[in-house]
Amino acid sequence: MQPVVVAYALYLAIAVPLTVLVARTLSRHGKTFLEDVFQDKQALAHSVNQLLVVGFYLVSLGFVTLFLTSDDTVLDARDVFEMLSVKVGTVALVLGVMHVGNVLVFNGIRRKHLNHAAARPAPVPPPYPGYPAPAPHPAP
Repeated sequence: MQPVVVAYALYLAIAVPLTVLVARTLSRHGKTFLEDVFQDKQALAHSVNQLLVVGFYLVSLGFVTLFLTSDDTVLDARDVFEMLSVKVGTVALVLGVMHVGNVLVFNGIRRKHLNHAAARPAPVPPPYPGYPAPAPHPAP
C-alpha cells in the first residue's frame, strides 16, 4: 500500500472521531445551556440545539473531506507523520474556531433572551384597600 493512502486513512481515522467528539460535547452542554435560556420552551431549546449541531457537522465534516487531498510527496513514515501533523492540527484549529463560534451563538441567544425579559415592565402591584395608589414616577 502506498504511504500516501496510509496517511489519508490515518487522517480520516483521527479527524472524523475528533469531529464527532466535539459535536457531542457541544450538543450535550449546549442543550443544558439552551434549556436554561428557554425555560418555558423545552422543545424550542432542543430544536435550536439540534440545528446548531447539524450545521456544525456539515461544516466540519465538509472541511475534513475537502482537506483530505494533498500534493505532498509521501515516501516514508516520516512524511506520513509530517503530513498528518499538518492536517490534524489544521482540523483541530478549525474545530476550535467552530466551537468558539457556537459558544458565541449560544451567548447571543442568551443575551437576546435576557434583554427581552428585562424589557418587560415590572407588574405594578394593586393598591391595598384604603390606601391611595402610588404616584407614577417620571421616566429617567
